Amino acid sequence: MQWTLVIPLKPLARAKSRLADTADDGVRPGLALAFAQDTVAAALACPSVKDVAVVTDDLLAGRELGALGARIVTDEPRGGLNPALAHAAAVVRETRPDSAVAALNADLPALRPLELARVLDAAAEFPRAFLPDAAAIGTTLLAAGEGQELRPAFGTDSRARHRASGAVELTLDTVDSVRQDVDTGVDLRAALALGVGPRTAAAAARLLIPGS
Repeated sequence: MQWTLVIPLKPLARAKSRLADTADDGVRPGLALAFAQDTVAAALACPSVKDVAVVTDDLLAGRELGALGARIVTDEPRGGLNPALAHAAAVVRETRPDSAVAALNADLPALRPLELARVLDAAAEFPRAFLPDAAAIGTTLLAAGEGQELRPAFGTDSRARHRASGAVELTLDTVDSVRQDVDTGVDLRAALALGVGPRTAAAAARLLIPGS
């Protein structure tokens, strides 16, 4: 099964506020963009991925991620993360109504294409499935197979919310790069330990990371 990934990205000026202990206001937008660039590049290199749609209204991010090969979808609902994802999935399915669609976080800078392929191949066995994040509280990937609605429920305790929605929780070993999103300095250290993409590595090299 070939998947279309939908990746949400809020305006860079408002991104990654929880990294305030690691990066100041002038640095966080560039760091958030680096995370997204490495995530999109790895996703496009995944053999199970047909294409990637990024939903964002940020002009710089749209230009940079479009240059990598992503399709840019504007956040027309402007109602938050879940409406943005539902909108982007609907846009994707305007031309391919039965395509398999998965929502993927934009802050997975250690993402490895073959690990992502393992997750998507496992998700293909179910109508809807999700992968919990490294903290086992949130969600980094939500998949909807051919003809299935995505029904995103990201936000606080999204692992429990997606499970309650009927999506199957994927329990896979050795897919840490798909689970390690970055919201805090602790998360960033964990991602760096896994091995991040080149843009994040360059951006992180300019930071003083507490505890590193």
